[in-house]
Amino acid sequence: MSSSPFCEQCGKSIELVIHAVRDCDFAQLKWKSLLPRNAWNVFFNFHIGEWIHWNIMNKGMLNVDGGEWMDEIFKIEARAIVEGMKLAWLKGFKQVEINYDNAMLIDTICNRFASISNIAEVRIIHEWCNKDWKVKFRHVLRGSNKVVDCLVKAAIKKLNQVVLFPVPPQYIIRLLEDDTYDSLYEETTVSIHS
Repeated sequence: MSSSPFCEQCGKSIELVIHAVRDCDFAQLKWKSLLPRNAWNVFFNFHIGEWIHWNIMNKGMLNVDGGEWMDEIFKIEARAIVEGMKLAWLKGFKQVEINYDNAMLIDTICNRFASISNIAEVRIIHEWCNKDWKVKFRHVLRGSNKVVDCLVKAAIKKLNQVVLFPVPPQYIIRLLEDDTYDSLYEETTVSIHS
């Protein structure tokens, strides 16, 4: 994994939210295969907030053979955030920071679109944010998320259960230091809910 702020796919731009999910040449190829040609001009020229709203309102426009693959990705990743929030709540935390590398999901939450999302798990995140605590969401680049990547690989055989690491495993300490260092120098999206 690279710690460069530039897009790992095209290398042309800093990997900001809108670049990663829409403006990268590779992302555009995928979107163009899913959208009717007459929607391209509008779709590729909206500012991020307008673009998310347009996507929510025009969900049926995607030409996806076999179903709702983007919804499924959102559901799975949103469910992971919900489960983490539940666990933090049960442990009694009053301030939580959620670092996540799904730029579109974090942007949906941070731009207050979670409450109107078509995806129940995203609306549940909004509900959990309204509890009596402070929740901070932060987009991190994939390259600054090495710890999570490693822990997921370590827990892969335990997919249907929560795996807790009360103390970071020894093999994670160096990656944790790297992620902390990398995250200090990247541009992020932050939203605080209280």
